[in-house]
Amino acid sequence: MTFDPLAIITAFGLIFLAELPDKTMFASLAMGTRMRPLYVWFGTSTAFIVHVAIAVGAGSLLGLLPEIAVKLVSAALFAFGAVVLLRSGGDDDEDGAGRTVTGFWPVCTTAFMAVFISEWGDLTQITTANLAASNGWLPTAIGSALALMSVSALALLAGRFIARRVPLKTVQRIGALCMTGLAIWTLVEAFTL
Repeated sequence: MTFDPLAIITAFGLIFLAELPDKTMFASLAMGTRMRPLYVWFGTSTAFIVHVAIAVGAGSLLGLLPEIAVKLVSAALFAFGAVVLLRSGGDDDEDGAGRTVTGFWPVCTTAFMAVFISEWGDLTQITTANLAASNGWLPTAIGSALALMSVSALALLAGRFIARRVPLKTVQRIGALCMTGLAIWTLVEAFTL
């Protein structure tokens, strides 16, 4: 196996562009407005790294997963996220202490599970598997993981920016609307397979 820097750049560019309009980017943005962004980033990044490892290690097996089941679970998680956002206390605290929902492990685990479940069979996972087959697994893994983690970081920075300038109750309602939209989008995907 040769280590090709061009393969890293290729994987980074393709995966970065494919992930930008993806639903997990919007989920990261929504979670970042209500939870500590760094904790969310650790959770999403860990899920992305696991998915990259799975894609480069067993890309050919992805087609065997029951896609409709994955989509239905993903839609349920997005719907659950919408309910949680709507039921959260909407009182704005002067000191901003109300923004943090929970500690590191609960936030990290929530972010991990949301991304881990919704990324199964995703375009970026399939693209990573295809790139690994043609460009080598290590450069593809490095480029893909860096791209996915970068998009998550951008989404969380945008979420943080929005949360500072828009009242928390408004952010929660918009986040819940986004999560509801993602749940519906995923359900449509599941039944139009």
